[in-house]
Amino acid sequence: MRTKFGVFDVVIYILLTIFAFLTLYPFWYTIVGSFSHGTDYMAGGVWLYPRAFVFDNYLVVLTDIRLYRSLLITVSRVILVTVLQLLMIAMVAYAFSHPALKGKKIFMWLNLFTMFFSGGIIPYFYIINLIGLYDTYWVYIIPSIYSVYNMIIVLNFFKSIPAEFRDVAALDGASEFRICFTIYFPLSKAVLATVALWVSTGIWNNFMTTSIYTQDSDLMTLQYYLQTLIQSSSGTDSPYASEAVSAKTISYAAMVVATIPMICLYPVMQKFFGKDMMVGGVKE
Repeated sequence: MRTKFGVFDVVIYILLTIFAFLTLYPFWYTIVGSFSHGTDYMAGGVWLYPRAFVFDNYLVVLTDIRLYRSLLITVSRVILVTVLQLLMIAMVAYAFSHPALKGKKIFMWLNLFTMFFSGGIIPYFYIINLIGLYDTYWVYIIPSIYSVYNMIIVLNFFKSIPAEFRDVAALDGASEFRICFTIYFPLSKAVLATVALWVSTGIWNNFMTTSIYTQDSDLMTLQYYLQTLIQSSSGTDSPYASEAVSAKTISYAAMVVATIPMICLYPVMQKFFGKDMMVGGVKE
């Protein structure tokens, strides 16, 4: 049977096309700017393709030692925070999902309180300084290894796992740690992969931590490095300025380089999103 294609469908396709264009064009414009000749781009009118195609902007970015130093800081931070936070929130969520946990409501309210109320950035700054994390690499790791919101997401998924799985394993003599890591973790690949993508994307795009809690240029993250390039594009005395390149086109090239890892990560994580919990239980 043929599906009727009416006016409403045409309007929907037009709107979706417009939304897709509005979403993709900024990224395309950044790519165009990154391959544009500096002087030609600054003359204006470059919208759809480079009038003068050059690779000089990428050569400047890829030969800047600050890029690799900040990239190493950011990648190591993403890996450590993602792994540690998944372990932390999954174990806490498993404890909250256990029917034998005493004082569950009190602990949950304490968690929720910290999610909705905080002392503000100034008291937090003093705490970071007091415990010795200021201007150290660990200021990127320790404060980020737990998230109440992500824990609640994982907790709701754990509650959907049949309690019989835990009961049978307990009858066989399995400890709580073994039940958590060999039953709940494998069955929760979908939600854990989703949370991992949220955490890694948030950490990858973060630059406020560097600007507030560090002064050492060797601790500069990738996004803060990009910010310095973008800010330098507003000045006329930029150290990057020349005929072939400009601070603006160099910042575009740096944005493209910084975006590539996350574009490559998303398809890898996406395959876990639609996985069904009971299918995972049969496979395991």
